[in-house]
Amino acid sequence: MTAGEKNTNFSLGKTLLTVFSIVLGLIWLAPLVWMLGTAFSVPSFNMSFLPTGAFTLDNFKYVWNAVPFAQYYRNTIVLVVVTFVIQFITSTLAAYSLAFMNYRGKSIVMLIIFMQIIIPNDVLIIPNFMTLSDIGLIDTKIGIMLPFLGSATAIFLLRQHFKTVPKAFGEAARIDGANLWQIIWKVYMPCAKPAYMSFAIISVSYHWNNYLWPLIVTQSPKNRPLTVGLAIFAKSKEADMQWANVCAATAIIIAPLMIAFLLMQKQFMNSIVSAGVKE
Repeated sequence: MTAGEKNTNFSLGKTLLTVFSIVLGLIWLAPLVWMLGTAFSVPSFNMSFLPTGAFTLDNFKYVWNAVPFAQYYRNTIVLVVVTFVIQFITSTLAAYSLAFMNYRGKSIVMLIIFMQIIIPNDVLIIPNFMTLSDIGLIDTKIGIMLPFLGSATAIFLLRQHFKTVPKAFGEAARIDGANLWQIIWKVYMPCAKPAYMSFAIISVSYHWNNYLWPLIVTQSPKNRPLTVGLAIFAKSKEADMQWANVCAATAIIIAPLMIAFLLMQKQFMNSIVSAGVKE
């Protein structure tokens, strides 16, 4: 095979891969296009992929007034922010100890962390619910957050990144008079920015969209997040059996994540690419 034939085959393969990627992207994009088109259209009992009714914002006004979405938003923001901040602290300290400290049971701790990564969260719903019931934290924001205040995924990611930082950096900071907290804050954490960004994406998106656990734990609107509120609204008479209203409510819920992704997509992509597992 000549060099020209190799170049031709390479260009053909690259073109086919590009076409396949575009088609796959359009398939994934189709539900979002339908949802947004339906949300901004006059309600109709006839379903179609592209909107056939006139443009309107009344669906959003109706949904916002029919359901306490303002309360659901506050609940969700509190849950997401507080959970991530506590995970940030606990995971950083645990990752540093597993990366640099020697103590008895360290291998057992790592084994437990790997088990937590492997076991789905839904498997632990019943024992977690029973524990919260025993300590009286059902239908509370603390009860929703408590099982997630430590993250095995974050600990593993940060540990791997911390181990790539030369020990000489930490030793030099210690010689200069830095204490343990200053070494972690000013030496190791800046070197692990990709890992922090990647985990922030995972944590925020997971807890923003989490449905099953909050549904089981919450019993009143004062603690329900957006996902549970949407499910209750979709089954209620306020939905008025109209897909336009349900799609408008869905758009209200996903809007912050969509806006954040569009504004920071370059940083998101770079963090995901840079946060590969290293040893």
